[in-house]
Amino acid sequence: MRHSNITSSHISLTADRYNHTGTQFFEIKKTRPLSGLMETAREMIRESLPIKCLEAVILGIYLTNGLTSVERFPISFKTQFSGHHFHHVVLGVYCNGRYGTLGMSRRTDLMDRSLSFRTLSELVFDFEDSYRRYQHTMKKIKIGLYVPHNPHVFQPIEWNYLVINASKQAREDMRKELEKHGRDMRMKILKSSSAQSPIKERTRGKSLSPRRRPGSSPQRRQHAHRRDKSPAALDRKPAELSTLSDGYQIRI
Repeated sequence: MRHSNITSSHISLTADRYNHTGTQFFEIKKTRPLSGLMETAREMIRESLPIKCLEAVILGIYLTNGLTSVERFPISFKTQFSGHHFHHVVLGVYCNGRYGTLGMSRRTDLMDRSLSFRTLSELVFDFEDSYRRYQHTMKKIKIGLYVPHNPHVFQPIEWNYLVINASKQAREDMRKELEKHGRDMRMKILKSSSAQSPIKERTRGKSLSPRRRPGSSPQRRQHAHRRDKSPAALDRKPAELSTLSDGYQIRI
């Protein structure tokens, strides 16, 4: 699959797999580390049982972990209908300057959205319009942060970084807040990417051995050779294993 052609139809969570039984088959704790939630996603695939919207978000994250050009973030809605409140969540996706969603719902227009929305506000307002067709009034909108692509990260998902009280704000004010949040998330990605290159350059610069430096005297080489065999040097050697922490998996 080419990342430039990704749409929600390529990675779809079909409505016929929605859990209408009233029984929650998989327990999803939002405060659980991402690594543990990915274990639950693998369990969902093995069991192949019907799921609801929250499980669908976790499964969507798992299925898109390998698509590094696709950024994922949760979008939660709180609506009111006939005096009762309802909660729903989908997985927002951002790729090549366009927004979309992956999700699961009883209603087909409250789940997947193709990557066709130029701004985050356009995407959110499209959901609000869908809710309005079902006589639901939007009360709150919660937008999280980008979810890391590393499935072994021992940190929880940020679900509620931006909270908008839709019942008390005009749509134009909501649009400004959503656009600012979208820009902030994109800038964090750009900054984190640019910050990695100087580190790589310094790492390559340190790879040269002291013995390859020009003008090194035999006495200095001999001294360095003795120092390499000292107990202190052996104590420092395990520090090289710190790179293994990136791939270390903590099972929950």
